[in-house]
Amino acid sequence: MKVTVVGAGAVGASCAEYIAIKDFASEVVILDIKEGFAEGKAMDLMQTASLNGFDTKITGSTNDYSKTAGSDVCVITSGIPRKPGMTREELIGINAGIVKSVSASLIEHSPNTIIIVVSNPMDTMTYLVHKTTDLPKNRIIGMGGALDSARFKYRLAEALGAPISDVDGMVIGGHSDKGMVPLIGKAARNSVKVSEFLSEERMEQVVQDTKVGGATLTGLLGTSAWYAPGAAVSAMVQAIACDTKKIFPCSALLNGEFGLSDLSIGVPCVLGANGIEKIVEISLTDAEKSKLSESAEGVKKTNGLLEL
Repeated sequence: MKVTVVGAGAVGASCAEYIAIKDFASEVVILDIKEGFAEGKAMDLMQTASLNGFDTKITGSTNDYSKTAGSDVCVITSGIPRKPGMTREELIGINAGIVKSVSASLIEHSPNTIIIVVSNPMDTMTYLVHKTTDLPKNRIIGMGGALDSARFKYRLAEALGAPISDVDGMVIGGHSDKGMVPLIGKAARNSVKVSEFLSEERMEQVVQDTKVGGATLTGLLGTSAWYAPGAAVSAMVQAIACDTKKIFPCSALLNGEFGLSDLSIGVPCVLGANGIEKIVEISLTDAEKSKLSESAEGVKKTNGLLEL
Protein backbone atom coordinates (compact mmCIF):
# COMPACT_ATOMS: atom_id res chain seq x y z
CA MET A 1 0.00 0.00 0.00
CA LYS A 2 1.56 3.26 -1.18
CA VAL A 3 0.03 6.57 -0.18
CA THR A 4 0.93 10.01 -1.50
CA VAL A 5 0.18 13.21 0.41
CA VAL A 6 0.47 16.39 -1.64
CA GLY A 7 1.21 19.37 0.57
CA ALA A 8 3.75 19.14 3.39
CA GLY A 9 2.12 21.79 5.53
CA ALA A 10 0.59 21.13 8.93
CA VAL A 11 -2.40 19.13 7.64
CA GLY A 12 -0.38 17.07 5.16
CA ALA A 13 2.38 16.32 7.66
CA SER A 14 -0.13 15.32 10.35
CA CYS A 15 -1.90 13.08 7.85
CA ALA A 16 1.38 11.39 6.90
CA GLU A 17 2.33 10.99 10.57
CA TYR A 18 -0.96 9.33 11.54
CA ILE A 19 -0.85 6.98 8.53
CA ALA A 20 2.71 5.96 9.39
CA ILE A 21 1.99 5.42 13.08
CA LYS A 22 -0.98 3.17 12.25
CA ASP A 23 1.52 1.06 10.25
CA PHE A 24 -0.86 -0.19 7.53
CA ALA A 25 0.97 1.40 4.57
CA SER A 26 4.31 0.25 3.18
CA GLU A 27 5.24 3.74 1.94
CA VAL A 28 4.07 7.32 2.33
CA VAL A 29 5.33 9.94 -0.11
CA ILE A 30 5.06 13.60 0.88
CA LEU A 31 5.28 16.11 -1.99
CA ASP A 32 5.51 19.90 -1.87
CA ILE A 33 6.53 22.73 -4.17
CA LYS A 34 8.79 24.37 -1.56
CA GLU A 35 12.39 23.24 -2.07
CA GLY A 36 13.47 20.71 0.55
CA PHE A 37 10.36 21.14 2.69
CA ALA A 38 8.81 17.71 2.05
CA GLU A 39 12.20 16.05 2.33
CA GLY A 40 12.73 17.68 5.71
CA LYS A 41 9.30 16.69 7.01
CA ALA A 42 9.83 13.11 5.80
CA MET A 43 13.25 12.88 7.46
CA ASP A 44 11.91 14.29 10.72
CA LEU A 45 9.04 11.78 10.70
CA MET A 46 11.33 8.86 9.85
CA GLN A 47 13.43 9.73 12.89
CA THR A 48 10.36 8.97 15.03
CA ALA A 49 9.95 5.45 13.57
CA SER A 50 11.99 3.63 16.22
CA LEU A 51 10.32 5.66 18.96
CA ASN A 52 6.77 5.17 17.69
CA GLY A 53 7.26 1.59 16.51
CA PHE A 54 6.32 1.79 12.83
CA ASP A 55 7.96 0.38 9.71
CA THR A 56 6.26 2.57 7.10
CA LYS A 57 8.81 4.20 4.80
CA ILE A 58 8.30 7.97 4.48
CA THR A 59 9.94 9.84 1.62
CA GLY A 60 9.78 13.48 0.59
CA SER A 61 9.90 15.08 -2.84
CA THR A 62 10.05 18.62 -4.17
CA ASN A 63 7.49 18.63 -6.97
CA ASP A 64 8.75 15.38 -8.55
CA TYR A 65 5.58 13.45 -9.26
CA SER A 66 7.52 10.47 -10.60
CA LYS A 67 8.21 9.62 -6.94
CA THR A 68 4.44 9.18 -6.45
CA ALA A 69 4.07 6.56 -9.20
CA GLY A 70 1.96 3.56 -8.30
CA SER A 71 0.17 5.20 -5.39
CA ASP A 72 -2.96 3.38 -4.27
CA VAL A 73 -4.35 6.47 -2.53
CA CYS A 74 -3.44 10.12 -3.10
CA VAL A 75 -4.39 12.88 -0.68
CA ILE A 76 -4.55 16.49 -1.90
CA THR A 77 -4.04 19.01 0.92
CA SER A 78 -2.28 21.66 -1.16
CA GLY A 79 -3.58 25.19 -1.44
CA ILE A 80 -3.55 28.25 0.75
CA PRO A 81 -5.00 27.79 4.25
CA ARG A 82 -7.95 29.74 5.57
CA LYS A 83 -7.00 32.94 7.39
CA PRO A 84 -9.02 34.52 10.22
CA GLY A 85 -12.20 36.10 8.83
CA MET A 86 -11.83 34.29 5.50
CA THR A 87 -14.55 31.91 4.36
CA ARG A 88 -13.75 28.62 2.63
CA GLU A 89 -15.51 29.98 -0.45
CA GLU A 90 -13.06 32.87 -0.76
CA LEU A 91 -10.27 30.38 -1.33
CA ILE A 92 -11.72 29.08 -4.59
CA GLY A 93 -9.90 31.23 -7.13
CA ILE A 94 -6.42 30.27 -5.98
CA ASN A 95 -7.03 26.70 -4.88
CA ALA A 96 -8.95 25.58 -7.99
CA GLY A 97 -5.89 26.06 -10.19
CA ILE A 98 -3.68 24.22 -7.70
CA VAL A 99 -6.03 21.24 -7.27
CA LYS A 100 -6.62 20.86 -11.03
CA SER A 101 -2.88 20.77 -11.74
CA VAL A 102 -2.07 18.45 -8.83
CA SER A 103 -4.81 15.91 -9.65
CA ALA A 104 -3.72 15.73 -13.30
CA SER A 105 -0.09 15.12 -12.29
CA LEU A 106 -1.06 12.44 -9.77
CA ILE A 107 -3.24 10.54 -12.23
CA GLU A 108 -0.50 10.70 -14.88
CA HIS A 109 1.74 8.62 -12.61
CA SER A 110 -0.94 6.63 -10.74
CA PRO A 111 -3.88 6.09 -13.14
CA ASN A 112 -5.58 3.59 -10.79
CA THR A 113 -5.36 5.71 -7.67
CA ILE A 114 -8.11 6.82 -5.31
CA ILE A 115 -8.02 10.57 -4.61
CA ILE A 116 -9.04 12.14 -1.30
CA VAL A 117 -9.53 15.90 -1.51
CA VAL A 118 -8.87 18.05 1.56
CA SER A 119 -8.21 21.44 -0.05
CA ASN A 120 -10.88 24.08 0.57
CA PRO A 121 -13.58 24.85 -0.40
CA MET A 122 -13.56 21.07 -0.17
CA ASP A 123 -16.91 20.12 -1.78
CA THR A 124 -16.20 22.37 -4.75
CA MET A 125 -12.61 21.14 -5.10
CA THR A 126 -13.92 17.54 -5.04
CA TYR A 127 -16.45 18.43 -7.74
CA LEU A 128 -13.63 20.04 -9.76
CA VAL A 129 -11.62 16.79 -9.71
CA HIS A 130 -14.71 14.91 -10.91
CA LYS A 131 -15.19 17.34 -13.79
CA THR A 132 -11.56 17.58 -14.92
CA THR A 133 -10.40 13.96 -14.68
CA ASP A 134 -11.52 10.61 -16.06
CA LEU A 135 -11.47 8.78 -12.74
CA PRO A 136 -14.64 6.83 -11.86
CA LYS A 137 -16.74 8.67 -9.29
CA ASN A 138 -16.14 6.06 -6.59
CA ARG A 139 -12.42 6.94 -6.66
CA ILE A 140 -12.82 10.66 -5.88
CA ILE A 141 -13.69 11.43 -2.25
CA GLY A 142 -13.95 14.65 -0.26
CA MET A 143 -12.82 14.55 3.37
CA GLY A 144 -15.05 17.10 5.15
CA GLY A 145 -17.79 15.00 6.74
CA ALA A 146 -15.37 12.77 8.62
CA LEU A 147 -13.80 15.82 10.26
CA ASP A 148 -17.10 17.58 10.93
CA SER A 149 -18.51 14.42 12.52
CA ALA A 150 -15.45 14.10 14.77
CA ARG A 151 -15.99 17.69 15.90
CA PHE A 152 -19.69 16.94 16.45
CA LYS A 153 -18.85 13.95 18.63
CA TYR A 154 -16.39 16.06 20.61
CA ARG A 155 -19.11 18.63 21.34
CA LEU A 156 -21.63 15.88 22.17
CA ALA A 157 -19.25 14.23 24.63
CA GLU A 158 -18.56 17.62 26.20
CA ALA A 159 -22.29 18.32 26.65
CA LEU A 160 -23.02 14.83 27.94
CA GLY A 161 -20.02 14.62 30.24
CA ALA A 162 -19.36 11.29 28.56
CA PRO A 163 -16.25 9.57 27.19
CA ILE A 164 -15.91 10.07 23.46
CA SER A 165 -16.06 6.29 22.92
CA ASP A 166 -19.63 6.34 24.25
CA VAL A 167 -20.83 8.86 21.69
CA ASP A 168 -21.99 8.47 18.08
CA GLY A 169 -23.09 11.19 15.69
CA MET A 170 -22.86 12.25 12.07
CA VAL A 171 -22.68 15.48 10.09
CA ILE A 172 -23.82 15.56 6.46
CA GLY A 173 -24.10 18.43 3.97
CA GLY A 174 -21.53 20.92 2.81
CA HIS A 175 -18.19 21.37 4.55
CA SER A 176 -18.84 24.99 5.54
CA ASP A 177 -20.10 26.88 8.56
CA LYS A 178 -23.53 27.39 7.00
CA GLY A 179 -23.70 24.14 5.05
CA MET A 180 -23.15 21.56 7.78
CA VAL A 181 -26.15 19.49 8.87
CA PRO A 182 -25.35 17.84 12.23
CA LEU A 183 -27.91 15.05 12.64
CA ILE A 184 -28.65 15.73 16.29
CA GLY A 185 -31.85 13.68 16.16
CA LYS A 186 -29.83 10.55 15.33
CA ALA A 187 -26.97 11.23 17.76
CA ALA A 188 -26.70 8.72 20.59
CA ARG A 189 -24.83 7.81 23.74
CA ASN A 190 -24.29 4.06 23.73
CA SER A 191 -27.43 3.59 21.56
CA VAL A 192 -29.57 5.93 23.71
CA LYS A 193 -30.63 9.10 21.89
CA VAL A 194 -28.97 12.20 23.29
CA SER A 195 -32.39 13.81 23.66
CA GLU A 196 -32.81 11.51 26.68
CA PHE A 197 -29.95 13.39 28.37
CA LEU A 198 -29.90 16.90 26.94
CA SER A 199 -32.43 19.73 26.67
CA GLU A 200 -33.49 21.15 23.31
CA GLU A 201 -31.46 24.27 24.08
CA ARG A 202 -28.31 22.31 24.89
CA MET A 203 -28.66 20.18 21.77
CA GLU A 204 -29.03 23.31 19.65
CA GLN A 205 -25.90 24.72 21.26
CA VAL A 206 -24.03 21.54 20.31
CA VAL A 207 -25.21 21.94 16.72
CA GLN A 208 -24.13 25.57 16.51
CA ASP A 209 -20.76 24.91 18.16
CA THR A 210 -20.17 22.10 15.64
CA LYS A 211 -20.99 24.29 12.65
CA VAL A 212 -18.43 26.92 13.65
CA GLY A 213 -15.87 24.31 14.74
CA GLY A 214 -13.37 25.21 12.02
CA ALA A 215 -13.83 28.96 12.37
CA THR A 216 -13.43 28.71 16.16
CA LEU A 217 -10.06 27.01 15.75
CA THR A 218 -8.97 29.44 13.02
CA GLY A 219 -9.69 32.30 15.40
CA LEU A 220 -7.70 30.68 18.20
CA LEU A 221 -4.77 29.44 16.11
CA GLY A 222 -4.55 32.16 13.47
CA THR A 223 -4.71 29.49 10.76
CA SER A 224 -6.60 26.29 9.96
CA ALA A 225 -6.45 23.34 12.35
CA TRP A 226 -4.32 20.31 11.48
CA TYR A 227 -4.45 17.49 14.05
CA ALA A 228 -8.11 16.55 13.55
CA PRO A 229 -8.07 17.06 9.75
CA GLY A 230 -4.95 14.84 9.52
CA ALA A 231 -6.56 12.19 11.71
CA ALA A 232 -9.78 12.29 9.65
CA VAL A 233 -7.86 11.68 6.43
CA SER A 234 -5.78 8.89 7.94
CA ALA A 235 -8.94 7.12 9.15
CA MET A 236 -10.40 7.26 5.64
CA VAL A 237 -7.15 6.04 4.05
CA GLN A 238 -7.02 3.16 6.53
CA ALA A 239 -10.61 2.15 5.68
CA ILE A 240 -9.62 1.99 2.00
CA ALA A 241 -6.25 0.31 2.56
CA CYS A 242 -7.66 -2.33 4.91
CA ASP A 243 -10.98 -2.68 3.06
CA THR A 244 -12.90 -2.24 6.32
CA LYS A 245 -16.24 -1.14 4.77
CA LYS A 246 -16.62 1.52 7.48
CA ILE A 247 -19.21 4.28 7.03
CA PHE A 248 -17.90 7.84 6.88
CA PRO A 249 -19.77 10.96 5.81
CA CYS A 250 -17.81 11.92 2.69
CA SER A 251 -18.21 14.41 -0.13
CA ALA A 252 -19.43 12.18 -2.96
CA LEU A 253 -20.73 12.97 -6.45
CA LEU A 254 -24.50 12.50 -6.35
CA ASN A 255 -26.66 11.41 -9.26
CA GLY A 256 -30.13 11.41 -7.73
CA GLU A 257 -29.28 10.20 -4.23
CA PHE A 258 -31.10 12.24 -1.57
CA GLY A 259 -32.87 13.97 -4.47
CA LEU A 260 -29.65 15.77 -5.46
CA SER A 261 -27.60 15.66 -8.65
CA ASP A 262 -24.47 17.11 -10.25
CA LEU A 263 -22.66 18.12 -7.09
CA SER A 264 -20.34 16.67 -4.47
CA ILE A 265 -21.61 16.98 -0.92
CA GLY A 266 -21.27 15.14 2.38
CA VAL A 267 -23.39 11.98 2.67
CA PRO A 268 -22.86 8.63 4.45
CA CYS A 269 -20.56 6.39 2.39
CA VAL A 270 -19.15 2.89 2.83
CA LEU A 271 -15.38 3.06 2.25
CA GLY A 272 -13.37 0.05 1.13
CA ALA A 273 -10.76 -1.09 -1.36
CA ASN A 274 -12.68 0.48 -4.25
CA GLY A 275 -13.07 3.84 -2.57
CA ILE A 276 -16.72 4.77 -2.16
CA GLU A 277 -18.37 1.36 -2.37
CA LYS A 278 -21.87 2.52 -1.52
CA ILE A 279 -23.73 5.74 -0.78
CA VAL A 280 -26.07 5.01 2.13
CA GLU A 281 -29.39 6.80 1.68
CA ILE A 282 -30.46 7.11 5.29
CA SER A 283 -33.95 8.35 6.14
CA LEU A 284 -34.11 12.05 7.00
CA THR A 285 -36.79 14.12 8.67
CA ASP A 286 -38.44 16.89 6.65
CA ALA A 287 -36.35 19.44 8.57
CA GLU A 288 -33.13 17.54 7.80
CA LYS A 289 -34.09 17.22 4.12
CA SER A 290 -34.73 20.95 3.96
CA LYS A 291 -31.37 21.76 5.55
CA LEU A 292 -29.56 19.39 3.21
CA SER A 293 -31.26 20.95 0.17
CA GLU A 294 -30.34 24.42 1.42
CA SER A 295 -26.75 23.27 1.91
CA ALA A 296 -26.70 21.82 -1.61
CA GLU A 297 -27.81 25.16 -3.05
CA GLY A 298 -24.90 26.83 -1.30
CA VAL A 299 -22.44 24.28 -2.69
CA LYS A 300 -23.85 24.68 -6.21
CA LYS A 301 -23.50 28.45 -5.93
CA THR A 302 -19.80 28.05 -5.07
CA ASN A 303 -19.40 25.48 -7.88
CA GLY A 304 -20.71 28.14 -10.25
CA LEU A 305 -17.55 30.16 -9.58
CA LEU A 306 -15.40 27.43 -11.12
CA GLU A 307 -14.01 28.01 -14.60
CA LEU A 308 -14.65 24.54 -16.04
